[in-house]
Amino acid sequence: MLELLSSGLVSLWLEMAGVKLQPLDALDALAWQSSPSLVIASDPNPTGATTVQQYLKGLVTSKLVVQNLTDSQGIWMQSGPMLMANHQGTTPLPAASLTKIATSLVALKTWGPDHRFETLVGTTGSVVKGVVQGDLVITSNGDPMFVWEEAIALGNTLNKMGIKQVKGNLVISGNFAMNFQRHPLLAGQFLKQALNSKTWTRPITHTYSIMPKGTPKPQIAIAGGIKFAAQPNPQQTLLVRHYSLPLRQLIKEMNVFSNNEMAQMLAESVGGSSIVQIKAAKLAQVPESEIQLINGSGLGQANRISPRAACAMLMAIQREATTYQLNIADLFPMSGFDHRGTMHARHIPPATVIKTGTLSDVSALAGVMPTRDRGLVWFAIINRGTNVWGFRTGQDQLLQRLVKQLQVPATIPTTLTPHSAINSVPLLGATNRNEILY
Repeated sequence: MLELLSSGLVSLWLEMAGVKLQPLDALDALAWQSSPSLVIASDPNPTGATTVQQYLKGLVTSKLVVQNLTDSQGIWMQSGPMLMANHQGTTPLPAASLTKIATSLVALKTWGPDHRFETLVGTTGSVVKGVVQGDLVITSNGDPMFVWEEAIALGNTLNKMGIKQVKGNLVISGNFAMNFQRHPLLAGQFLKQALNSKTWTRPITHTYSIMPKGTPKPQIAIAGGIKFAAQPNPQQTLLVRHYSLPLRQLIKEMNVFSNNEMAQMLAESVGGSSIVQIKAAKLAQVPESEIQLINGSGLGQANRISPRAACAMLMAIQREATTYQLNIADLFPMSGFDHRGTMHARHIPPATVIKTGTLSDVSALAGVMPTRDRGLVWFAIINRGTNVWGFRTGQDQLLQRLVKQLQVPATIPTTLTPHSAINSVPLLGATNRNEILY
């Protein structure tokens, strides 16, 4: 009965939009509910298609592309099960940082939004009167956002335990990165500096100045150098377990700033780009040929995604997020809400959730835009050419023209309402994410 009712509601919704359904079409409409990336009908309203055609002609008129290169531009627009516009929409094109959509989807599906990466701090010697009689060992399983604030808080936790000196070396093992520097010796040097305020550089001092008033300055002097160990010493004594920010915040920060190192670390943590490619295509229910990846960040022309696949992955993220009472706006920047990162200087219609992508000859934009007449409009635009700034302006204007015709909704849909405060930033350097083990 529930299936028949659902099928009837979807059929009614389509018929109200001018789409006549045959009995088999009704079954397809029901299938779309569990497979939202499936398009079963063209939109009878020509607004989307007409606006896109005008946009493509404008690219030629403004000399952003020449006439015979419009096929290198890819566009896909979809509302529910209805295809609004398609130009080379199933052709995989260099997608730049739209690749991070795939990384976000697979990471979210693999771990869930509350997953936290762990960084263990241990010692190979005893602790005598505040002095570690051996090495200080750092072992991480891939926290992609261990930065100055986190290191300062970790140092303060060690000071609270009475530890002020290390006679041995600082040993780095596992997949440890600091300040998005993944080379273990360089990351270790950052950490060594942060743990001892007497050796702070100007960047550390500036970071400390914007931390909560009253935050102590750590003082842990490490006598030895920085070493790397492929495997942590099994005989070490664990001192502290540091927990990262929850995955939902890590994904949001990665996408707000389009951080390549964070994306690559998340991709490697789920098994690498080939695993991301396979799982993303399966979750989005598109042919794997439409998602071709060599890394998790989007750096390089060999990362290719079709506009249709970009939209399908975004819809899959929304579907996965709702199982945790979240939505896509909790994982990607929203215009009028997030004013940091790649959203800066863009003129995107209000309440539009986006992901940008840029290479020297690629400008891409994908996301979802709320409208009054067509509900949520999922879109992906991939431009090829050297005038990246010109393409960005054109993308913004295309969305502005479209929402002008489809009208802005009276209120932001609850399905796109973020669960955090406007322009909020994650709380870095929180000592309550350091668990004392010793």
